Amino acid sequence: MTHRNATIRVIFMMLFRNGAMALGFLALASLSLGLFSATSHAASTAAELDRDAAQALARLIENNPAAAGVAEKAKAVLIFPSIIKAGLIFGGAYGEGVLQKDGKVVDYYNSVSGSWGLQAGAQTYSYVVFLMNDEALGHLERTKGWELGVGPSLVVVNEGVAKNLSTSTLTEDAYAFTFSQQGAMASLSIEGTKVSRIER
Repeated sequence: MTHRNATIRVIFMMLFRNGAMALGFLALASLSLGLFSATSHAASTAAELDRDAAQALARLIENNPAAAGVAEKAKAVLIFPSIIKAGLIFGGAYGEGVLQKDGKVVDYYNSVSGSWGLQAGAQTYSYVVFLMNDEALGHLERTKGWELGVGPSLVVVNEGVAKNLSTSTLTEDAYAFTFSQQGAMASLSIEGTKVSRIER
């Protein structure tokens, strides 16, 4: 199954599981298809995903001093180089990423989220979650999945948080950074996102 088809299937399941009307699904599917057509760089093989993840992490560390400091202390890092989000009343987002330890890819994960409310448009973005200790890493590996914001403590680092972040104040289990946002949707949140292990 291709990355595009898998994404559409996940959004389809989320919408109908939550009782969405057929019209809402068709509108969202239309937005999603248009965005997928424009996103030809989506990784389709493990090697491409490895490459895209490495490039995304390097870009974040180069452009964000706070992320660079967190990276030095992290036990492992989840990297999602391209999340695709679309919505019209109901919304969905999907992407695939890697788990790195000591700079090497050890597992593959997908990122799935759904939302409800006033929203219209489509966007792509990247996010990285730095796992700071054995508790956070163990939770991810034991459960083969993680709902962000549930279980190990997670801080989503925005500009305000970043100003007060240093290697001496890293007390939480995990720190997440979103970046490379493109598209027409106004808000972006990864809390409630489900991260699950996949085969690649």
